[in-house]
Amino acid sequence: MKKKSVLTLCFIVAIAVILNIVAFYGFNISGFSYGGMFDEEKGIRKGIDIAGGSVITFQANTDAPTDDQMKSVESIFQTRMTSAGYTEARISQGEGGKITVEIPSVTNTDEAAELLGNVAKLTFNDADGNVVLDGATDIKDAAYEYGPVEQNGPSIPYVRVEFSTEAQQKFADATSAAAARSGEGKNYISIQMDGEDISTPRVSEEINSTSCVISGSFTPESAETLASQIKSGQLPFDLSVISKETVGAELGPTALKMSLIAAAIGILLIMLFMIIMYRIPGLIADISLLIYVGLIGLAMGLFHVNLSLSGIAGIVLSIGMAVDADCIIFERVKEELRLGKTIKASVASGFDKAFSAILDSNITTIITCVVLYISGIGAVTGFATTLGIGVVLSMFTAIVITKFLLKQLVGIGIENRSLFYNAKAKKGGAEE
Repeated sequence: MKKKSVLTLCFIVAIAVILNIVAFYGFNISGFSYGGMFDEEKGIRKGIDIAGGSVITFQANTDAPTDDQMKSVESIFQTRMTSAGYTEARISQGEGGKITVEIPSVTNTDEAAELLGNVAKLTFNDADGNVVLDGATDIKDAAYEYGPVEQNGPSIPYVRVEFSTEAQQKFADATSAAAARSGEGKNYISIQMDGEDISTPRVSEEINSTSCVISGSFTPESAETLASQIKSGQLPFDLSVISKETVGAELGPTALKMSLIAAAIGILLIMLFMIIMYRIPGLIADISLLIYVGLIGLAMGLFHVNLSLSGIAGIVLSIGMAVDADCIIFERVKEELRLGKTIKASVASGFDKAFSAILDSNITTIITCVVLYISGIGAVTGFATTLGIGVVLSMFTAIVITKFLLKQLVGIGIENRSLFYNAKAKKGGAEE
């Protein structure tokens, strides 16, 4: 048993080291290759603050664009950037119908301008993907409203969509067919922008009217955004590119390198702290933390996460939360040891008592990350993404990896309690 536990611990340490090498430096084995977290094509996407990118300014081809029209253009650009994976893109309106887009890590300004400058295509599709309404010809208007959608119902945010006369019958036929498919779970009409779903409202009955109401779990902001996106299918003007240029990193070419060095120093200090405070369990936590760093590096590279300084902050914060979970576990183990239980029983009981606290705190953090991500604000989205990935992985390493490693440690047969905490003898021989 002892030999098996020692071999298992050594194997896990080797896996942790290999995982970090693969995550940060990649591999190439028999034609299968991965360039690592910082691979230019398959790795992370760097934010404009640490890697530079493209800055493109468009001009509306009309004399006096309204605020609503410019908001629609901004909404289209944001949707297209998010769909293309550039969640950290920044979009701002200027005077006289100008709108500027900053796209991180993109140096081909012609491709970026083409992606953004194309006329948006808005469609209403049934569950089989058939187009039932065209945004450019069938939609007259869309507006955000607040009030009751049913008689004596509560006031809620919703979107009212108005159709052309010709579209009324087409929409009536489509909603009648959709309502009849409720048993299949296909009773919905999807609203798509450039082929991407922006809303999938359910249909309960035929709607034979020149307008309809889309309601659900909207906030005023999300309802207004959806209304702008629907209206954007019939923008009355084109856009012209008046300037496009590439820019360097806002924080200098060494910003990423220095941020990573600072993160590495922080991780090393945390590992040292854990060993000093918790001794052998602290060493186990460090191995678990090493696995965590490799997993998050691999996840960020494989999912092409947009990494800016706010994203790095999310990673560092999640590392702190990973260690925090270990601290809760080890404190519970120490409490059980002070009660006179065996090391094996203390480890098992400590995990059981710490589990609910760890789960609750991490679930609430994940909910916060989801809310921040839904906000759609570039830097906030990057922070929410890295923090969310980090929290999920930290739960896995704390609850699964640390527990497994401690069980292997117990299997070695360590009986010296001073290796787990500072056991000072009181008068009479009781432990403190």
